[in-house]
Amino acid sequence: MSKRDYYEVLGVPKDASDAEIKKAFKKLALKYHPDRNPDNPKAAEEKFKEINEAYSVLSNKQKRAQYDQFGPAAFQNGNAAGSGAGFGQGGFGGFGGFGGFGQGGQGFGGFEDIFDSFFGGQGSRQSANGPQRGADLRFDVDITFKQAAFGTEMEIQVPKEETCDHCHGNGAEPGSKVDTCPDCHGTGQQRVVQNTPFGQMVNVRTCSRCGGTGKIIHDKCKKCHGTGTVKVRKKLKIKIPAGVDDGARLRVAGEGEPGVRGGGHGDLYVYIFVRRDPKFSREGNDILSQETISFAQAALGAKIPVETLDGKIELTIPAGTQTGTVFRIRGKGVPVLGSKNRRGDHHVQVTVSVPKDLNAKQKELLREFAYAGGETWVGEPKPAEQPADGDATDAKNDKKDTKKSKKGFWSKLKEDLER
Repeated sequence: MSKRDYYEVLGVPKDASDAEIKKAFKKLALKYHPDRNPDNPKAAEEKFKEINEAYSVLSNKQKRAQYDQFGPAAFQNGNAAGSGAGFGQGGFGGFGGFGGFGQGGQGFGGFEDIFDSFFGGQGSRQSANGPQRGADLRFDVDITFKQAAFGTEMEIQVPKEETCDHCHGNGAEPGSKVDTCPDCHGTGQQRVVQNTPFGQMVNVRTCSRCGGTGKIIHDKCKKCHGTGTVKVRKKLKIKIPAGVDDGARLRVAGEGEPGVRGGGHGDLYVYIFVRRDPKFSREGNDILSQETISFAQAALGAKIPVETLDGKIELTIPAGTQTGTVFRIRGKGVPVLGSKNRRGDHHVQVTVSVPKDLNAKQKELLREFAYAGGETWVGEPKPAEQPADGDATDAKNDKKDTKKSKKGFWSKLKEDLER
C-alpha cells in the first residue's frame, strides 16, 4: 500500500532496535486512532493503515531483512505486508463508515476490537450486532407566559418511526419464508482471523450478507418494505409543570425511535420556549411590570389597580413617590418549580407622568403652587410694586384671603391635573 520508506513512516532510523520500533508504532497508533481525530477520521484511517503496514514488516525479522535488501518491491504482487493483516474488506471491519461511526457511540466496528487488543483495552463499546437502543428524539413547543408560570397540559404530534404493526418489526411478509443466514449462521456476525504484530487476532464484523439481522428475508413486508418500521405522527399528551422557564427540557421516557434487534426505545425530549408577554418580564421566580401614575398621584398618594398573574389587585402609592420607585408584592410571582406553595414576588416599577398640555386653570394652580414654595418658572411675571402706606390695610386683607384659598389648593390641583 505505502510508497513511503517504512522507517520514515515510523520515524525511526534504519538501525533501530525492535523495542524502538515497537515503541514508535504504539505512539503513532494512539496518535492516529480515528477516535482521537473526529475532525478528519478518513485521513486518520489512512495514516493508521500506513503505520500498521510499516510495523508488520519491520517487527518481523525475516520481512525486515527482505525489505532492507529489496525495498517495497519485496512485498508486491500478492506479497504485500498488509495482506496478512487484512486491511482490505477483511480487515478492521472494512473501514466502511467505521462500523457505524456516530450511531450512538457504537465505535469503529472491528477496528476498535483490534485496537483494544493492541493496547489492553476492555472493548467496552456495545456490540454493533447485539440489541441497540433506539435514537432519542427532540420536539419543540411554544407556550404563553402564564402557561409557563402555572403549568399546562397539551397534546402534541411527534413524527417518528414505529415498529411495523403488520410484520411486528420482522421485516418479512407474515407467513412468508425466512431463512437463517448461511454466512453467519444467524449470529449476524462474521469472524475474520487476521495476522497482527502481536499474533493472530479475530476480528468480528457485521455480516455483509444479512446486514447483521442473522436472517434472509425472501418476501419483504408490503407495509414497511422490509425495514421493520413505519413513519407515523404519534399523538402524545404531555404535562408541563408550573414554574418552567424558557429553554427548559422535559424527558418523555420510551417515546423515541424503536430499537433494533430487541433493543429498547429511545427517549423523547420536549424543549419548551416561552413567548414574550407584553405586560410581564421574568427574572428567576420574580416578575416585573411597569405602571404609570400622574404627578398628582405621585405627590399626594393614591391607590391604583395593578394586573398580576392572578388578576387585578389594588396597590397603595404613598405620597411623594418618585419615578423609578419599585414596589414589591409578595407571593405574586412565578411558582417555584417542584414546589406546591412557594412563589416568587411581583415587582411593580412606577413612572411619574408629567402632563404636556395644561389648561389655563391647571397652569394657574401650578403657578400658585410654585409661588407658595418659592420656586420660579419660565415666564414668571415681574414682582409687583410695593403698595403705598394707605394701601397697607388692603394688602393685609389680601393675604388673609390668600391663606383661605390655599386651604383647598391640593384638592383643586389633584382634581384639575387628573382631568
